[in-house]
Amino acid sequence: MISEEEIFQRTGRLIGAEGLQRLQTASAIIFGVGGVGSWCAESLVRSGVRRLTMVDPDTVQASNINRQLPATVLTLGRPKVDVLRERLQSINPSALITALPEAYSPDNAAGFRLSDYDYVIDAIDSLEAKAHLLRTAADAGARVFASMGAALKMDPQKIRVAEFWKVRGCPLAAALRRKFKKQHLFPSRKIHCVYSEELLPNLGLSAEDPGAKACINGTMAHAVAIFGFTLAGLVVQDILSREK
Repeated sequence: MISEEEIFQRTGRLIGAEGLQRLQTASAIIFGVGGVGSWCAESLVRSGVRRLTMVDPDTVQASNINRQLPATVLTLGRPKVDVLRERLQSINPSALITALPEAYSPDNAAGFRLSDYDYVIDAIDSLEAKAHLLRTAADAGARVFASMGAALKMDPQKIRVAEFWKVRGCPLAAALRRKFKKQHLFPSRKIHCVYSEELLPNLGLSAEDPGAKACINGTMAHAVAIFGFTLAGLVVQDILSREK
């Protein structure tokens, strides 16, 4: 059987034995393992993070195949978290991967025990759930990183990182800020976000109905993957920068 030392020999050369140990002992929970979250999970485990929990209620659909890591014609109908867990365990059999096929909501938030994790990663789309998660995770004391809207993006050079209140040009971030202000409830600590100011039109709307609005926005694999890899990179950098 292949050892972890063999798997992570190139990682260890770059960051040293102590850095690799820090990655292996850190814990993270990802909410949403679709287009953004799935690539984030893959990158974390390939970087050496052993303790990872994934939360997502969805099963693989044909429309996921163009951009989501667990989605292939062979995995249609299966829970995304189960497909990913199998893949991640095949990357590092020593990793402790927990798959929770459920949705985060204000009603079940306490059950996730966010204070047990070093990192909380938000890659969910629901505005209500996202707002609640960001506030709850910040209060729990974990380091929080979040993805803003990754749809309608094409240009990788426009993908940025900023503290939540400094994110510009993202409709999802703007909607979250409005919700926080309306409720007079705000995250208790800074949250760094991956975002892009780019906002392309959906060109695939039916020509027969030019006034139609798109309910689901178009997405591309490279854009959502960069969002996910960037989230993972922020986590890895934070782990390695912490004092011993």
